[in-house]
Formats: sequence, C-alpha cells, structure tokens
Amino acid sequence: MKPTRLLLIWLGVLLGLNTLLGASMALQVKLPQTLHSIAWGLLLALLLLATLDAARLHRRPSARVTRKLPGSLALGRWEEVRLCLEHDYPQPLTVGVFDHVPDGLSVDNQPQSILLRPGERAELGYRVRPLRRGHFSFSRCELLLPSPLGLWSARRLVETHDATRVYPDFARLYGAQLLGVDNWLSQLGVRQHQRRGLGLEFHQLREFREGDSLRQIDWKATARQRTPIAREYQDERDQQIVFMLDCGQRMRSQDDELSHFDHALNACLLLSYVALRQGDAVGMCTFASDQPRYLKPVKGSGQLNSLLNAVYDLDTTRRTADYQAAASQLLARQKRRALVIIVTNLRDEDDEALMTAAKRIGRQHRVLVASMREEILDQLRQAPVQTLPEALAYSGTVDYLNTRNQLHDRLTAHGLAVLDTLPSELGATLVTRYLGWKKAGAF
Repeated sequence: MKPTRLLLIWLGVLLGLNTLLGASMALQVKLPQTLHSIAWGLLLALLLLATLDAARLHRRPSARVTRKLPGSLALGRWEEVRLCLEHDYPQPLTVGVFDHVPDGLSVDNQPQSILLRPGERAELGYRVRPLRRGHFSFSRCELLLPSPLGLWSARRLVETHDATRVYPDFARLYGAQLLGVDNWLSQLGVRQHQRRGLGLEFHQLREFREGDSLRQIDWKATARQRTPIAREYQDERDQQIVFMLDCGQRMRSQDDELSHFDHALNACLLLSYVALRQGDAVGMCTFASDQPRYLKPVKGSGQLNSLLNAVYDLDTTRRTADYQAAASQLLARQKRRALVIIVTNLRDEDDEALMTAAKRIGRQHRVLVASMREEILDQLRQAPVQTLPEALAYSGTVDYLNTRNQLHDRLTAHGLAVLDTLPSELGATLVTRYLGWKKAGAF
C-alpha cells in the first residue's frame, strides 16, 4: 500500500500551512489563534480520514483475472494476450493492470488502466513478442487498486497460471515459398508417380495383361479366381531424409535477430515441409546437445508437427561437436539408406574429425554437409581497405575463408556434397539442392 498523489498534495498543503504559522510565531507576527487550531485540526482530520481509507482498502477484495493466451507462439512474431477482469464492486473503479510476463518475451502496451463498471466484465489486451524458443509459464497478474477516497493504492498479486510454447517461425521467413510451393514444385517438374514395373514394393493384385511377365503371376490367387492374376509392383521412390543438427557452441553465432541455430532450424523445417509434400520421410537427430534427440523418419503431414514439437525448446550448448559419436549414433539407428544432411559451421580444425565421420556415414547413406558461414566475413572481404587495421582484418578474413574452402574441397574430393551458404540463405539453398537431386533420381 502506498499514498496517492492526492494524499501527498493534501499533506504538503497542510504541512506548508503549519510551517507558515510556525514561522509567523517565531517572527512575532500576530495572527488569530483560531488559524493555528484550524490548521492542526485539518491535519488531524486528514490523518484520520487516511487511516479509515486505508482500512477500507485493506478489506476491499481483488478482482478476478483470467488470461486468454495462445497455446503456441511464433518466434519473433507479435501476438495478442487478453486479460478478462470480473469483480463485485458496487461502484465504478479504475484499476491499474500489469501482467507479469516471463523472461524471453518482449511486451508492448503495458501497464494499463481500465474502468470496472458494476455488473460488467472488462477486457484489455497487450502484445508479446518471443525472443527465444521454448516453454514459457505465466504465473500471476498485478493489480493496482485505489482506496474509496482515493488517498491510497494497493498492489495486489493475482495468481493466474497459464503456459505457452514458442516455435520456430519458419513460415514467416519463407512465406512466399510455402504459399506457392505447389507452383514452385510444378515448375521444377518434380512429382511423385506410381509406375507399373518390377520394383521392390508390392502395390496390388489385378488381372494378367498382355506384356506382363510370368514371374508376376500370383498362382494362389489365380487358382481361387480361376483366371490369371498378376502382382503389380511400384518402384521404390519414397526416400528418407535425416537431419543431423549441430547444437554446439559454433551455432551460437548471430548475424541478425536470429542465431545461426535458429536459421538452421528454420531451414530444416522448410525442407521438411517440401520433402513431406513430395512423399518422402523426414527425421532428425541432434548432437552436441544436453539431451540428444532422435526422431525417426516418417512420412505424412503430421510429421511436421512432430518435428516442431521435438525442436521447439532446443537450445545451443557450449560443447564442441563430436562428429564421430554423432555418426555412430546415427548408424546404429538409421539402417535404411537415406539422405543425411549435416547442418553445422565448419572450421579448419574439423578436417579429420568430420572427414572420418562423414565417410563412415557415406558408405551407407548419401551425405550432404551444409556449412554456414558468418555474414560478417563477406562484409569484411568486400569492405574497402584504407588503413592498417582494415588491411589486417581483410587479410585475416581472406586467409580464414581460403582455409575453410580448402576443407570443403577435401570433402568434395572424397565424394561428399558440400553447401557453403549464409544462414539466411540456407533454407532456399537446401530446397534447391534437394529438388535437383529428386528430379535427377540421385538419392
């Protein structure tokens, strides 16, 4: 409980009046004695009223608060939260409202004041913008209640437990591609077709036709139907894609509002969306994380939700990527041939470790190494050089990039595909490479 401005003003006026009367007495200025009595009487009356007002405020109940919170939020996107206040106050009352928002969410339009009318519910809203992914809990809302005479205000904490999840907002970054994905794929000529042939996957039974091989005849079905029945097969055209996502310290770099790790997540989700639309199965495994996660490749649109729920609270660590251990875990779990996409940030010290791990995976799977480079490197390389510090920065950048390119060349020489791209361009680059391989049947 704290005094309002009204109470402080009255106290200031009365104390100032008594100070002037006291000064007049000290200067032996003759004033009516009743003025002193009136001044002290007013001061005592104000103190009595303030005491009674504080007691009435203490007995005043808090309003009931409920929060309307979206069950999921998108990283970096503004969303509205609504607060509903119910009360039993017999008179109109203006209340201050401040919702306690957890760390990691920026807030707009808080605090607010709202007029509560007798017998009516009141609603107000404010906006939140997630700054990081994960699970967030809202525990309480703060109300600022005025006293009946307006001399005091009380701070009340109302328990209101709600929770939400913040997911990667890959749709915002790649909205144009997602909205036009069907036209995009159609223009590239990538389509799923079921072809009649002698592939490995059984499709259906049907009547024997001219041109069918005798090996296609199903003799048991032929005996039952008393007419030649053939087995029809379809080519194995459904591939599997597995993302190996680095969660180590190198993915903590940040060029814009998103870290390299968030760009990598968005890119993986974008490619997952496209691949699932093509009928392929998509899975994911993480390494250099506190709790390594594995999601086996599955087809169908529901897999995208599974991926989102599996990665929404993932975060980077300060660990160094152990490519050998990650390769061993993947090979133990993924038996069927797949396209394995290693998403990381390569450095020159990764030469032997990554080379060995990628070659092990490449014996059984098709491997694509997606290496993100810092945007500042391109800026330093293109910046004009006029001073010695600028020359040193330029030389160091060029030397680092040359060493990095040499590592990429060695990986390519061993039959491993490499993508060297900026984090913001990773999604489009991955999709382009995938669609090119898909069209060429190069999985």
